[in-house]
Amino acid sequence: MEEVDVTEVKNARVSLTGEKTRPIKLSEVSSINVNRTQTDMEEFNRVLGGGVVPGSLVLIGGDPGIGKSTLLLQVSTQLANKGTVLYVSGEESAEQIKLRSERLGDIDNAFYLYAETNMQSIRAEIEKLQPDFLIIDSIQTIMSPEISSVQGSVSQVREVTAELMQLAKSNNIATFIVGHVTKEGTLAGPRMLEHMVDTVLYFEGERHHTFRILRAVKNRFGSTNEIGIFEMQSAGLVEVTNPSEVFLEERLDGATGSAIVVTMEGTRPILAEVQALVTPSVFGNAKRTATGLDFNRVSLIMAVLEKRCGLLLQNQDAYLKSAGGVKLDEPAIDLAVAVAITSSYKEQPTNPQDAFIGEIGLTGEIRRVNRIEQRINEAAKLGFKKIYAPKNALAGLSLPDGIEVIGVSTVSDVLKKVFAH
Repeated sequence: MEEVDVTEVKNARVSLTGEKTRPIKLSEVSSINVNRTQTDMEEFNRVLGGGVVPGSLVLIGGDPGIGKSTLLLQVSTQLANKGTVLYVSGEESAEQIKLRSERLGDIDNAFYLYAETNMQSIRAEIEKLQPDFLIIDSIQTIMSPEISSVQGSVSQVREVTAELMQLAKSNNIATFIVGHVTKEGTLAGPRMLEHMVDTVLYFEGERHHTFRILRAVKNRFGSTNEIGIFEMQSAGLVEVTNPSEVFLEERLDGATGSAIVVTMEGTRPILAEVQALVTPSVFGNAKRTATGLDFNRVSLIMAVLEKRCGLLLQNQDAYLKSAGGVKLDEPAIDLAVAVAITSSYKEQPTNPQDAFIGEIGLTGEIRRVNRIEQRINEAAKLGFKKIYAPKNALAGLSLPDGIEVIGVSTVSDVLKKVFAH
């Protein structure tokens, strides 16, 4: 039987030194302690799971102009002190990147710039330089001459990513790929792109706000749903180390329709404000909108409030949002949403030093949520005096001093306590 040489097989994993991969028993694989490379940005390290892993393939997606290239330029500057960095730009010339670099104040950059879109040329330079870190900006601009389809097509993106993955894994090159995002907010190109890479990060934020959120939605080397928060300034992206203070600093005392929730983003508890405006409907059908919150979840909570708590909301317009631009998408925010809606409906303010945690069931019960102790500690640290939490989740917890934890079982129970007068 004829033996096929691995080097002749298309896309086979062969390192730059010509070393071939072979099947090996799991028991014979030596355990390695992955030495992650730290950047100077703690928020970036956190989202990656503790730093850059050698040979990892990281996909960063985001809207145009949100700051993906700025982030990677800053990361390149920091990684250049730890190893060789090759920054491949298919969208900008080397002069344009130099201009941006000077604007950011990073003039003494020691990383390599390469303005090229041909994958064969890029591979040749990678073989010559043998970098420790590779940045591709962006994957939609790179094309493989072996594929006849146009630049940015599904087959081109798939082929180029497969080749980059083979280079990254075989030669331990940590690779960052920039991907464009569609109008729907998902990564452009084939869905399988997200399955091929080790880590998928989304860079989110409003163009009209200075805050940017880097969110991990897939990570083979760390926690998913971890977030890092940055502020876009004239000198580039600056990390925000205490986001809770930032999200709460503009809160009005005595305002109705506001409630504070302690939400978990990965391993980090964050206090955020949920705002609601409930007003009588002028037209026949009541209007409902939700910004930064799941619309279906808001509708469900309003139905529970109407059925279980006697609030007549069917002829009321309701506008809800999470303040500060952070997306709140976990069940623990339910109770804060219910309190904010009720506060606006009854025209009664909530106490600014109260916080709310809990998932709401269809029968109006408050269900337990995870990491309750961490959430309570974060609220206490920021000076909150009272926190409403699921009664069933409080057994055996060591609670901090200075904060009163009230265990609650139903939504109506909470509303009676909060709006007693």
